Amino acid sequence: MRRMPSHDAGTVLITMVLAAGSSSVAGHAQVGVPPPNNLPHEFITVLNWPKLPDGRRFGSTAGVDVAPDGSIWAYDRCGANSCVDSDLDPILHLDTSGRLLDSFGVGLFNFPHGFHIDPDGNVWVTDHGVEPGNGKGHQVFKFSSRGRELMTLGQAGVPGEGQDTFNQPSDVLVAPSGDIFVADGHGPSTNARIVKFAADGTFITSWGHHGSGPDELEGPHSLAMDSQGRLFVADRTNNRIQLFDQEGALLDSWTQFGRPSGLAIDQHDVLYVADSESRDNEGGYGHHPNVRRGIRIGSAIDGTVTAFIPDPAERGGTSGAEGVAVDADGNIYGAEVGPRDVKKYIPR
Repeated sequence: MRRMPSHDAGTVLITMVLAAGSSSVAGHAQVGVPPPNNLPHEFITVLNWPKLPDGRRFGSTAGVDVAPDGSIWAYDRCGANSCVDSDLDPILHLDTSGRLLDSFGVGLFNFPHGFHIDPDGNVWVTDHGVEPGNGKGHQVFKFSSRGRELMTLGQAGVPGEGQDTFNQPSDVLVAPSGDIFVADGHGPSTNARIVKFAADGTFITSWGHHGSGPDELEGPHSLAMDSQGRLFVADRTNNRIQLFDQEGALLDSWTQFGRPSGLAIDQHDVLYVADSESRDNEGGYGHHPNVRRGIRIGSAIDGTVTAFIPDPAERGGTSGAEGVAVDADGNIYGAEVGPRDVKKYIPR
């Protein structure tokens, strides 16, 4: 069994499950397996966790991640749900108590969306917002932890599906090798693909297109990678997670984690999946009947779901966490679009 902090009861429970079924092989196909709605969890919700100065209120966010030093990074959409014409910094650096340490990024984004802190502590952000004529959007940014711009991918304000253009990129992830993966697209009129680059930004390959077939994508919304190097893609509109190798070969499809908006995998291959949209509406957006919203927790190795933190609201177009991250102590952070908040969940 993997060693875990003794106070982390929720994560210890998950570790025991993983140890019992641990394997180096991928899980078997899980398409059609219904998401559990009533599993127990051992977490306490911390409300009003971010503490912003000068009366600033948190805006919509789907981005939160943990730095190698244990501090927390997040963005908010400039106190609203857009950063167009705002004079606020959207990129926020916080300590584990929610106190603001630093901020940057004013004037750079229309609509920050994807968010990732790489192993060197660099901050990656996608901007998928469109504001005609302002020359922003459709890009991926890399910053140092001090806010210095180090790299951009894509052409500012130019949508496309080529080797150097995106159309509303939703997320970005850096593999241990340094290769960069971008989930490109956010809706039927945009792209629906994964784009792979070398560490210096050189295009390598891309795969995926619109559809609901076995190796197709519809709304690739979030990315994560496990210890085996498998790429997990939140294929949100298809209500499933698609697992690929790093060259684009489909390895598995999982439906038991709900409608995935956000993904995170910790150092013990525990998978955290945020479902902020499932609803019973007949055939409309988010249609996923009899599935509750919330954060499902389980094994990235074999797909077993072991715990569920329910969304307390479960109403409107989106509620609860859309982005999710976890720190080394098993604390979970949920980034929320509708409630405009980041909540912290502490193991009992």
